Amino acid sequence: MPLVTLYTKPDCSLCETAAEALDRVRGRHPFELEVLDISTDPALGARYGERIPVVLFDGEPAFEYFVDEQALELKLTAAGAAR
Repeated sequence: MPLVTLYTKPDCSLCETAAEALDRVRGRHPFELEVLDISTDPALGARYGERIPVVLFDGEPAFEYFVDEQALELKLTAAGAAR
């Protein structure tokens, strides 16, 4: 099953919007979701800073600042076909 990772932090409205988009897509196409709070990890905080939300798809950068639901669905469909 594909793994989608969301890098987020508290009080981030863009992060909340991205999480909602991921939930909508997940309702249509199953995937594992890992949510990581960069404010609890100094290395992640230094790496991503204000450049969040960041979404990885199977470890590869997919989206920054917003989630393109159609593009994510295409990635999920392609991943399913490849497996």
